[in-house]
Amino acid sequence: MNGLLKITELTTETPKNVSDITNESSPLDHITNSSVYLVTSWPDAQSWVICFGFVLKTMIMALIIIAALFGNLLVIVSVMRHRKLRVITNYFVVSLALADMLVAIWAMCFNFSVEVSGRWIFGYFMCDVWNSLDVYFSTASILHLCCISVDRYYAIVQPLDYPLIMTNGRVMLMLAIVWCSPALLSFLPIFMDWYTTEDHLEFRKKNPHVCAFTVNRTYAVISSSVSFWVPGMVMFFMYYRIYVEADRQERMLYR
Repeated sequence: MNGLLKITELTTETPKNVSDITNESSPLDHITNSSVYLVTSWPDAQSWVICFGFVLKTMIMALIIIAALFGNLLVIVSVMRHRKLRVITNYFVVSLALADMLVAIWAMCFNFSVEVSGRWIFGYFMCDVWNSLDVYFSTASILHLCCISVDRYYAIVQPLDYPLIMTNGRVMLMLAIVWCSPALLSFLPIFMDWYTTEDHLEFRKKNPHVCAFTVNRTYAVISSSVSFWVPGMVMFFMYYRIYVEADRQERMLYR
C-alpha cells in the first residue's frame, strides 16, 4: 500500500516549467562558458605580450644608443683633458671613437625610428643618406682598427724605428685616407644607383615607406672586400707578427 502511494505521488508530481529546464545549468554548459571566456581573454593576453616585447625592445635599443654616445664621448674627453694620453696611438683611438659615435647618431637612430614606427618615414632621399652614412661610418671604423694594428706592429716589432716611421705627418695622412676613402664606397655608388638592381629601384619608387638596402653582386664583392676582407687580413697578419715577436722576446728573457 505504501508503495502504491509513493508511485502515485511520483506520477502526480507536476513537471518543471520549460524555462526552468532551460535555465538549469549543467557541467557541459560550465565547460562551454569557461572555454568562451578563455577564447575572449586570449587576444588581450597576447596583445599585452606584444606590447611588453615592443617596450622592452625600444628600451634596449635606446640604452645601446645612449651607451654608445656617452662611452665614445668619454674616450674623446679623457684624451683631450689628460696630456699623458696624447700619444700617436690614441690619435687613432680618438678618431675611432668619433666614428663609432657618428654611427650611433646617424645609423642607429634612423634604425630606431624604423623599429618604433614600423616603416620608413623620412622619404626617398633620406633613405639614400641613411644607407650612405651607415656604410661610410662602418667602413671608417674598420679602417681605424686596421690602422691601430699597423701602429701596434711598428711599436712592438720595430720599437727603435717607431718614432721615425709613425710621425705626426704620416698619422694625419693615414687618418685623412681613413676618413676620405669610404666616401668612394658609400655616397658615390649609392647616389648614382650603382649599388643595386633595376628591380629594386622600381620597388623603391612604388614603396617610399620601405628603406631596404639591396645590393648587386659587383657592389657586394667590392664593398665586402674593402670594408671587411682586406682590413681583416691586414689585422690578422699584423697581430700574428706581434704575437710571434712577443713570444720571441719572452723566450729571450727566460734565457
